[in-house]
Amino acid sequence: MHPFDYVAAETLEEALGLLREHGDEAKVLAGGQSLVPMLNYRLARPGVVVDINRLPLGDISVDDGRLRLGALVRHHQLEESDVLARRCPVLGEAAGLIGNVRVRTLGTVGGSLAHADPAAELPAVMTALDARIAVASASGRRTIAAREFFTGPLSTALAPDEIVTGVETPALPAYGWAVEEMSRRAGDFAVAAVVALVSVDRRGRVDDARVAFGGVADRPFHARAAEDALRGREPTTESIARAARAAREALDPPSDAFVSGAYRRLVAGVLCRRALARAVARALGRA
Repeated sequence: MHPFDYVAAETLEEALGLLREHGDEAKVLAGGQSLVPMLNYRLARPGVVVDINRLPLGDISVDDGRLRLGALVRHHQLEESDVLARRCPVLGEAAGLIGNVRVRTLGTVGGSLAHADPAAELPAVMTALDARIAVASASGRRTIAAREFFTGPLSTALAPDEIVTGVETPALPAYGWAVEEMSRRAGDFAVAAVVALVSVDRRGRVDDARVAFGGVADRPFHARAAEDALRGREPTTESIARAARAAREALDPPSDAFVSGAYRRLVAGVLCRRALARAVARALGRA
């Protein structure tokens, strides 16, 4: 492993000061589930590692219909939180698909988003939720829409001296939800993953639909075509199939050493249909 300096920051200001001082030479350590493997394989060679685990960024709260997650909220907390189970259950369902028990125990929300693996679950969920990601640097704070935050594989809109401090998203208790994914083995990153959120009005028509994919592009893919195909329509088997077909036709997934792009596209369409059907059933109180 490449040698580096290690600093356990006591305050956010200290951490941000270190990032300003060291720039691209600094890496942030939260859960370590992305950074440590990169260090082991020498894919990252920082001059200093800034440990932020002592910072007060681990809260989950709901205020005026907005859900706030601190960057150091662990994946297992998303699974176990009663607040999230009531107000935004899609987060718990997605978290249960992440890695294994060790990864879910140590891994953090902020770390997953900053790492920006295009096949990871949380970036796709935040894209579907249209979340806003709070970031900070020594010179100030800002928020970035999740749909603009991810810019490519392992690439984000974060500046070198910025840290993800939290996420804000609407609480969506009235929405049906579902997360579907296929991976080569349990705990692996997804060959394809789909996040679906659906609300139904009093007439039984789709009032709102939100769909995002993971694993099918160089970043989370917001499936606007599927959403537009459902809004204002009755969520019948046929309309769900049309929406899934529209989503699939908008995809141009890459091939890799394990599956072809054509296979990934086919799987994504099937998963989208399943996710939408489950989300609709939940929205109608049938599941």
